[in-house]
Amino acid sequence: MKYIIILGDGMSDEPLEELGGKTPLEYAETPCMDVLAPKSEIGLAATVPDGMSPGSDTANLSVLGYDPEVYYTGRSPLEALSIGVDMEDDDIAIRCNLITVSEGSSAYGKKTMIDHSSGEIPTEDAVILIKALKAELEDQIFRFYPGTSYRHCTIRKKGSVCELTPPHDILGKEIGQYLPDDLCLREMMERSYDILNHHPLNEERALRGLNKANSVWFWGAGTKPLLPSFYEEFGKKGAMISAVDLLKGIAIGAGMTNINVDGADGTLHTDYEGKAEAAVRAAARDGYDFVYLHVEAPDEMGHQGDTAKKVRAIELLDKRVITNVMEGMERGGEDYRMLIMPDHATPIRTRTHSSEPVPYLLYDSRNKQSHEQKYNEKTALAAGRLQKDGYMLIRDLFQI
Repeated sequence: MKYIIILGDGMSDEPLEELGGKTPLEYAETPCMDVLAPKSEIGLAATVPDGMSPGSDTANLSVLGYDPEVYYTGRSPLEALSIGVDMEDDDIAIRCNLITVSEGSSAYGKKTMIDHSSGEIPTEDAVILIKALKAELEDQIFRFYPGTSYRHCTIRKKGSVCELTPPHDILGKEIGQYLPDDLCLREMMERSYDILNHHPLNEERALRGLNKANSVWFWGAGTKPLLPSFYEEFGKKGAMISAVDLLKGIAIGAGMTNINVDGADGTLHTDYEGKAEAAVRAAARDGYDFVYLHVEAPDEMGHQGDTAKKVRAIELLDKRVITNVMEGMERGGEDYRMLIMPDHATPIRTRTHSSEPVPYLLYDSRNKQSHEQKYNEKTALAAGRLQKDGYMLIRDLFQI
């Protein structure tokens, strides 16, 4: 028996008037999930414990079977693992986004958060800007490490964890009241604007009509993570397929194998087929018992507030990932169980994460029974099946 999780990040949403009262998942054309749903268990899972922030960090830990209330030490430390940062026990890792804030002569705190991802800046451009920041800001206390696209890491020696606001939570808002209380971090954010706004690369981006990556934003601080081995916890040899450093870091911390796919970039234009092929190969030929295939695009489209693109992201997930995984596993002839779900909701209305339970679809290739249903938030709610401890859902997948 093989086990697969296909995670559509931020895929869940609210009913939208522009979609005739349907959610993007309900509205999207998803013929493969429509085939799977009648033969599957559908329900809701609470992936974010009460009182915890509904981030992809806490939620994906939960989907992977780790209780966030026990194992969560911050988002950036997990990403630091993926980047290859060797953290000391007293280091603090901080997520360092390259963002777009409004220009003009106003004071830094009066500027508006325009874009939390600088137009999903390519990694090769981001590395140039991070190098410029390193040259001006790095010292014996702070170190900067390039990651992927707009997502980077800062390590603070012998620091302490402080409250920091995610940039995607304040899109369109004046940033002043959300700046860190920590004066060192605040000063570096202000200086980063002076360093980056007129950097030649950003001037060239502006000429092309692209958002400048004209500031950094610190958030997601935490301490060195300590996750127990996934294999020791569940007896399954696991592989992770994701373009996102957070997921890769969780996999490293859990002792899973990261499988990199050329062209997988966490955007709407990621290599969906490459990810699906890698998942099938890992499960059917390379001896992995469990594969976690993560697709970031629905979440990014939710943050952008783009309904049409979020619907499109879900349709691409169905057509180019789920279909190919299902057909590949069927050709292999081995029984498999597959869980399809988001980690959290990213509603178009708010453009940020929310913590309500998310719908899941649990399929078993051996199941021959069928009953009429589709996979969406309404069906999951109507099913009356709720896993209150979301981190236990993987045990249902494994039947343990």
